Amino acid sequence: MNYYAKRIGQAIITLFSVITITFVLYRLMPGGPLEAMREQMIRDAVQQGQPVNIDQVNRIIELRTNVDPEQPIHVAYYQYLVDIIVYQDFGESIWRREPVFDILFRAMPWSIFISVYSLLIGFTANILLGAVMAYKEGSYFDNVGSIGATFLNSVPYYVGAILMLSFLGFQLELFPTRGRYDPNTAPGFNIYFMASVVHHSILPIASGIIVGFGGTALSMRGNCIRVIGENYLHVARLRGISDNRIALRYVGRNAILPLYTRFMLGIAAIFSSSIIMEQIFTYPGIGWYTFEALTQRDYPLLMGLLIFFSTITIIGILIADLTYGVVDPRAGTSDREAY
Repeated sequence: MNYYAKRIGQAIITLFSVITITFVLYRLMPGGPLEAMREQMIRDAVQQGQPVNIDQVNRIIELRTNVDPEQPIHVAYYQYLVDIIVYQDFGESIWRREPVFDILFRAMPWSIFISVYSLLIGFTANILLGAVMAYKEGSYFDNVGSIGATFLNSVPYYVGAILMLSFLGFQLELFPTRGRYDPNTAPGFNIYFMASVVHHSILPIASGIIVGFGGTALSMRGNCIRVIGENYLHVARLRGISDNRIALRYVGRNAILPLYTRFMLGIAAIFSSSIIMEQIFTYPGIGWYTFEALTQRDYPLLMGLLIFFSTITIIGILIADLTYGVVDPRAGTSDREAY
């Protein structure tokens, strides 16, 4: 129990540290976001021939960013945390002129849908391919599979995504080239809408699976080959244990453990790669809004997105820490740790 409490406490401290550092930079950076917003609003008022009211400008900035530029930094930070934790108030998007939380809540399901399926299908296929390549080490299948995996792993994601969009989308017209679903369908729990969602998601998911294919397969292959050479496997064969049980209970569980953390971190990595993917396929999700917030200098939205990405990453690492013992009982939850 102490192990779980320690890990959860470390995750909470890490998340608050990220928020704190970001907020301090957000507030104190010379010529930072708040100052840039104040100057822009003053400039707009002067160009329109309107009187400049600094107090009114500060109130507008506070409304949009959820940060009062006139408050001491520790008071503003405390109020910012209270608004986030208690009221889920991340401020108002300067670009969209709507609450940041509403934007995140609207975009998050679509990014999760694309990212989770890409990660699960891709990781499972990589594990299976790597295991088969290890068992057929030196064969024609192993050689071809290793070359293919190395090639796909070296291709930049955006190159593969653009090629798939060009050939399968624009030239062959097999899949839609933009959007999350057909605008002519009525959103809801009906067969036409769900079929449209799946049809529009095939290219983004497939590009994530195919182009990201290879690295995990090669790692699984190497781990399996290393485990296959262990003495306890020779003993298991001498005891008459079936090959299927050896493959699943002995080789698979020991070879997959080093890849488990990569899988959990892959959750965060695939969300970050969605910035490129969603721009290429015009798929409005978390990545889409992140890119637009960067280009539009929408600082409140960027802060909300940063907290989202940080939370996903920390949760992935935390789940990996707490479930190591399930994957391999040897990785127990003892309070004693070796560094």
